[in-house]
Amino acid sequence: MPHVHDLVGIGFGPSNIALAIALEEKRHASRPLDALFIEKQLSFAWHPHMLLDHAHMQISFLKDLATLRNPTSRFTFVNYLHQKGRLTAFANLKSFFPSRHEFNDYLSWAAEQFEDACAYGEEVVEVLPHDAGGEVTLLRVRSRNHAGKLIERLTRNLVVGIGGTANIPDGFRTLRNDPRVFHSSSYLQNMAKHAEARRVAVVGAGQSAAEIFMDLQGRPGAPQVDLITRARSIRPADDSPFVNEIFNAEFTDYTFSRSEAERAALLDEFWHTNYAVADLELIQQIYKAFYQQRVTGGNRLRFLRQHDIRNVVADAQGVHLTLWDQNVQREHTVRYDAVVLATGYARDQHKALLAPLAGYLGDYTVDRQYRLQATPDFHPAIYLQGACEDSHGLSDTLLSVTSVRTGEIGSALLATAAGAAPHPRREAEAIQT
Repeated sequence: MPHVHDLVGIGFGPSNIALAIALEEKRHASRPLDALFIEKQLSFAWHPHMLLDHAHMQISFLKDLATLRNPTSRFTFVNYLHQKGRLTAFANLKSFFPSRHEFNDYLSWAAEQFEDACAYGEEVVEVLPHDAGGEVTLLRVRSRNHAGKLIERLTRNLVVGIGGTANIPDGFRTLRNDPRVFHSSSYLQNMAKHAEARRVAVVGAGQSAAEIFMDLQGRPGAPQVDLITRARSIRPADDSPFVNEIFNAEFTDYTFSRSEAERAALLDEFWHTNYAVADLELIQQIYKAFYQQRVTGGNRLRFLRQHDIRNVVADAQGVHLTLWDQNVQREHTVRYDAVVLATGYARDQHKALLAPLAGYLGDYTVDRQYRLQATPDFHPAIYLQGACEDSHGLSDTLLSVTSVRTGEIGSALLATAAGAAPHPRREAEAIQT
């Protein structure tokens, strides 16, 4: 009889690490779940190609993997600092916002404590239904390792925590295989391959675009850099306390309880708290860089505001962007050696991954506990992490509610497992089918 997991988690980033922690801390309340996570990277890494030297977190360290759910957890950022011997030194910084390098180290520290629960170096390629007597009782999760071997596992429940995928604007999709055009998610890796680039375009108006612009302009022998945006300015993120309440865990209940139209209105009202905005301190640094250039009389840096990209052509000489300048209603073309797309992420990859189950899942609606609604003959529970912004609010893709969300999913999984426990015979029959 093949082994059946209680849970398979796809991806082992912050969301599923937090889930592993929540399940670990709930072991005393119920029978332990047999949980396995599958991660396509060879080892843990959190946005490794955006770990810029001067980048820091945009949210408080208290919104870590555990604190808001369980402040006494041994997996808090504070305990991490204590274990590393830096707690007092960090307190002396008088900051709620650690560097991105340090927070990545914290996440790695937490992930290392679940090495035996994660299969690294495997990419899940499909999830199939396991039919028994006309009903789906289990799921077949198929992954491929780096050697090309196909591996199949059975599970009673599934959690999809794969994060976002690079959003590539339509005009650039024909150049997906051109190494001179790349998304911000691979910035450090790809920029290292273009160290000799003399003219670089950064497309975008958010935090990533701003960070990359500052990184490029400060490099030794720095290239000419154009920051291209359709907006008139770089907008500061509104992190004032009353607005920040939309990222509180309890606001999730409020958002979910609203009608579809009201949810959409909430997303529209607060969209600029998270998208197409940057830290005010970073904006001031960029402004200072441009001001200093005015003092010295240079022209290496350009802020091409209110510019639309109308056409993209690549040849042996470079990547040519045809730009429409809204300010003067004029079109012109500029050649670049490299183009960085700081254009955000899409959050719908789970639909392609779960396509073989589409007949059971309808329109991929989730309940309050993030479980996909399914037909009555479909029994496995499938939970989504970081793909429920439309129903649960702007905090869903962020670390803000991760610890609380995973506590809710963990409780739901344990309740499901407790309800399924009296039926081992049915499960055995399903496996043998």
